[in-house]
Amino acid sequence: MLHLPSLPGSPGFAGDVSAIRSRVLTDAATLVEGGVDGLLLENFGDAPFYPERVPAYVVAHMTGIAREVRQRFDVPLGINVLRNDGCGALAVAHAVGAAFIRVNVLCGARVTDQGIIQAIAHELLRQRVLLDARDVRILADVNVKHSAPLGSPRPISQEVADLIERGGADAVVVSGEGTGRKTDQTEIARVKQVAGETPVLIGSGVNAETIGDLLAYADGVIVGTALKVDGVATNPVDPARVKALITAVR
Repeated sequence: MLHLPSLPGSPGFAGDVSAIRSRVLTDAATLVEGGVDGLLLENFGDAPFYPERVPAYVVAHMTGIAREVRQRFDVPLGINVLRNDGCGALAVAHAVGAAFIRVNVLCGARVTDQGIIQAIAHELLRQRVLLDARDVRILADVNVKHSAPLGSPRPISQEVADLIERGGADAVVVSGEGTGRKTDQTEIARVKQVAGETPVLIGSGVNAETIGDLLAYADGVIVGTALKVDGVATNPVDPARVKALITAVR
């Protein structure tokens, strides 16, 4: 994960865009030099998040920073525009040549601290066709963290099937209840069983101690908090933690 500090327009913005770029590029260098397979840029510092579309200036700043990351590092780049602006993420990805986007609520509806967030598959997939950007893959969360179902929960097997068969997800992300929270192994196995050939990624709770066991159930992992100094999401990436994670995998 490349966690962006607060961007201009958000309550936590510190007033220096160049410092944001410097921080992200430093984190990216540490991760790539440590051996990660790819990077995922996210406007993590922009809380409280817009539930749907973000302002144009957020997309503009993310595009500028993503472009610099793409120019400097030869690994796949993904884009996640929180809380659920998949169309904004697609726009950034298309502009800079990113490989994938992450979408928190592609199908269905979830209750979150931003209110009720609803599916965007119907619009996102049409925009991907319009832009001739079918090579930009969609990583879609199932039962996304920091949320609850709207109404009675459905079996996760149905949720996964809908994401892939009706929502067009290219990969499924399964996470714990919140950032850095452990993902249940039984749930990962259930998701993978339904997903079949569609890749399943673990989106939270992965560290050097757990990654070996978790990869027995999934095709990949997304790691953020566990690679930061002292395990704090807002801190810089820690080279020692990156080395420990990659060593545990290999």
